Amino acid sequence: MPATTLTDRVIVRLSGEDVRGFVQGLVTSDVTGPLPVWAGLLTPQGKCLFDFIVWGEGDDLLLDCEAAAADDLVKRLGIYRLRRPITIARDPAVAVHWSVDGESPDPRLADLGSRWLGPADEATEGWLEHRLRLGVCEGRAELGDLLWLECNAAELNGVSFTKGCFVGQENTARMNWRQKVNRRLFVIEGSGDRVRTAYPELGLSVVHARVEALPDNAILPGWLERTLAQPTTA
Repeated sequence: MPATTLTDRVIVRLSGEDVRGFVQGLVTSDVTGPLPVWAGLLTPQGKCLFDFIVWGEGDDLLLDCEAAAADDLVKRLGIYRLRRPITIARDPAVAVHWSVDGESPDPRLADLGSRWLGPADEATEGWLEHRLRLGVCEGRAELGDLLWLECNAAELNGVSFTKGCFVGQENTARMNWRQKVNRRLFVIEGSGDRVRTAYPELGLSVVHARVEALPDNAILPGWLERTLAQPTTA
């Protein structure tokens, strides 16, 4: 069998009383309906602290998150937990898997391929370049401290505007209502201005740029081209 494990991802398991209700009031996506979903945990100003994919397993929720951010995510969720009887901890028995083909599409974009959870096997290759060439960004180095809608969250199914309150909702909802996102994340060939993260081994970089000053070397997959073609209002 081909190697499929994403070794830079880990699972944080939440279990206990009304876990879905707890997470529902914090994150940008609706976790009371079908899972998985991509979601963000934001600052009160609507800037990204963490992003993750939320999975369900019985009454538990499993957060498929960046390995380097997992401990900080556990601590942040613990602050919000207060006295609720909820356990929040890494689950080393479960790993995140990916392949180009399969029947479990990534909730952000079907073209990303298939994603699922299970026991670890050998590390897969090719995920990073595949994701970047589809213009999809993730993790604190690429998304951290940016407004959630500037991370292309609306276009990649990372926010619900009908679910009710979440941390950072006010500014996020205001930007959506105005239909105006002045800056966005783009993946570019090579390097350029306002680089957030560079991947020289791939010849790619992630930049945060004004929409009207789109870099000439930007990669524009279909979903992003359609987004940029939409009219905006002041």
